[in-house]
Amino acid sequence: MYSLYILKSNVREWHYIGIAEDVKARVSKHNGGSVRSTKAYRPLQVVHVETFRDKTSARKRELFLKKTARARKELFEQFR
Repeated sequence: MYSLYILKSNVREWHYIGIAEDVKARVSKHNGGSVRSTKAYRPLQVVHVETFRDKTSARKRELFLKKTARARKELFEQFR
């Protein structure tokens, strides 16, 4: 099982979209400073998780959200 997750920065108005098999372990890496793209925005909190049967489905959803501003905006509005 793969999960799409969205992280929100506690210090700036910034979100990160990613996929992982183990979300908890991946978020620990993000908050630990091991991920270059999120290091400057720490601490981060998980605000949304979607579960998929396979990596391909999770990746398709991730790319859709990253490429479609309207879908991303509607989803992010739920967290505010």
